[in-house]
Amino acid sequence: MTRPTKALLTILLLALAPAAVSAHCQVPCGIYDDAARIARLHEDAATIEKAMSKMAELAGRSDVQSANQFARWVATKEQHAAHIITTVSEYFLAQKVKPVAAGADGHDAYLSRLADHHRVMVAAMKAKQNTDPEFVKVLREAIDALGAHYDTAHKHVH
Repeated sequence: MTRPTKALLTILLLALAPAAVSAHCQVPCGIYDDAARIARLHEDAATIEKAMSKMAELAGRSDVQSANQFARWVATKEQHAAHIITTVSEYFLAQKVKPVAAGADGHDAYLSRLADHHRVMVAAMKAKQNTDPEFVKVLREAIDALGAHYDTAHKHVH
């Protein structure tokens, strides 16, 4: 195989390889599992709450192991909040929420739906920035409101 052919093959394989982290593909595959994504948002919120709790336990300790664990819990909290924001933007907003023009029937419901999605993203950002579990309570309530827009009866997709 020639060098240009190998290079082209490598580029093609990389282009076709799945992304390492993705809320869902952005091709019109028609395979959606809203219930699983809502459940995962709740799991992320629970992880954020646990991270906050563990950080509070470790606060004030000066040994290296505690400092290491504290840093890891901070990173975990950040990752799960970011995952919520990514899922809402890349899965729900980009693929599930269909625009309705101003003045058209359903426009007010569309705006309400947008507001519920935005509320989750803001609550996740606030939970990321803070350590008070009250922020997780607000996040959970926002996820529940978002979930009301979707069929959350779990369906396994093959």
